[in-house]
Amino acid sequence: QEHLVASGGGSVQAGGSLRLSCQASENNFRTSCIGWFRQTPGNEREGVAAVYTGSGETFYADSVKGRFAISRDMWKNMVFLQMNDLKPEDTGVYYCASDPRNFICPMSDRPYKGWGPGTQVTVSS
Repeated sequence: QEHLVASGGGSVQAGGSLRLSCQASENNFRTSCIGWFRQTPGNEREGVAAVYTGSGETFYADSVKGRFAISRDMWKNMVFLQMNDLKPEDTGVYYCASDPRNFICPMSDRPYKGWGPGTQVTVSS
């Protein structure tokens, strides 16, 4: 299983923005759910957003609706997560992964594979 590589994290103040990028291979990008998840120490991974690459349909956790936007670039096998109006509770390590079996993208991390090292997002108040 090839890993998906997340990048673009950083440190921002509350209210700021960041754009995360996820590089996938063609094998784990085509007609798959590509999801963004985040994790803080001692907690389970939390689903943030996902996109079904076949149609572009997007899915969001309630906590980020209206602030985050997920998009895809079919030519580059990439998925992006634009994060606006960031809050301290958005802090965590952000990962992207692929679920090739579903087209209604789940927010649970169980079906997803290809977990890479993640990228740190820190939002200060």
